[in-house]
Amino acid sequence: MLCQFSFKNFKSYKEATTFDFQATSVPEFSDALLTSEKGNALLPVGAVYGPNGGGKTNLLLALSCLISTVVKPAYELEKAREKVIIQQKVSASPFLFDEISKELPTEFEIYFRQGKSEYRYNLSICADEVIEESLYWKAIGGKRPGMVFDREGSEITLGASINKASINRSVNPKMPYLSFLAINYDIPVIVEVQKWFESCIVRNYANPIADRQIMLSNDETFRKRIIQALNDVDIDMTGYRYDDEKQELYTQRRIAGKVYELKFSDESDGTKKMIAALPVILLALQEGRLVIIDELDAKLHPKLLRYVISLFKNTNVNKKGAQLLFTSHDMTTMKNSVFRRDEIWFAAENADHESEIYSLYEIRRENNERVNSTAAYDKQYLEGRYGADPYLTNMLAGGEWQ
Repeated sequence: MLCQFSFKNFKSYKEATTFDFQATSVPEFSDALLTSEKGNALLPVGAVYGPNGGGKTNLLLALSCLISTVVKPAYELEKAREKVIIQQKVSASPFLFDEISKELPTEFEIYFRQGKSEYRYNLSICADEVIEESLYWKAIGGKRPGMVFDREGSEITLGASINKASINRSVNPKMPYLSFLAINYDIPVIVEVQKWFESCIVRNYANPIADRQIMLSNDETFRKRIIQALNDVDIDMTGYRYDDEKQELYTQRRIAGKVYELKFSDESDGTKKMIAALPVILLALQEGRLVIIDELDAKLHPKLLRYVISLFKNTNVNKKGAQLLFTSHDMTTMKNSVFRRDEIWFAAENADHESEIYSLYEIRRENNERVNSTAAYDKQYLEGRYGADPYLTNMLAGGEWQ
């Protein structure tokens, strides 16, 4: 489970930026939190709002960049231990709107939970070469972290848990040492960390290609689960069939006792989106994976979006700690009946064209009090009270067109 992600000097983000999945002390939806016997509670969902060009996508790309950088070497050599579902490799591109940043490294730090341990992984990249890298661990709820390895340039120091003469400390400067160890050795702590990265799912549903990438399963239980979920959102379907010869997916409906088939390509955009997204989402819930989706609401009815969110917030469904991080423009879901205040985030550019993020929980009113949990979040956002420059405020502030 993701606890916290920080990065610096990536695309529109110049300064150190932190996205946090650690739950704050707010009381709403406390029964939906991902709890641990010793560790602090984590959030099952994070939604990022803001204008086009504000940095929503780049926030997700930063996380995707770190994940794909670690996973790609093992995947290409067919050494991955999990079913990898990552749409594309993302390069570490620095902030370009000043003369200094573009020469500096892009820095990442991720803090996550896997098994009975918490891990903190750092990676610093400049011109595709690894400048610094480190991995530390501790027991969940523990206070003293232990070093697994530390890398500065070509110098690598091994911690006590993996310090063996047989382990090679010479690695290609373009490859993370974590990936190198995962490919070449069967070290339990490395395997556990690498499997977490490989389990992360990255999708962009603003890209039409994603709607055509459908993960089918021959497992009858999984098929029934997909059909049940489609029926839950009033997409009346009794089954589906893939024709290998025609390389075409057909959806099935039973009408008056007879089964009728429709080409997947002839379905509505919303239905195609749900058929493409549901298998990935159900896999994440079944295995406790992190799902990162850019523009989840693209071509999706608000009712369907609420349904997807509710799956992650229902502990009877989400039994293994799956998490959903997504960007959205849909104001109809920005409500206190859907989200906690710390689950809503905003991304916007400042006057220097640098992106910044902050959660609704962090916002203070003029009297220094936090936004109330009973507030109309969508209405106040459109009124410009949260500072993320929503479209409506910009248009209204401009007065009549000239």
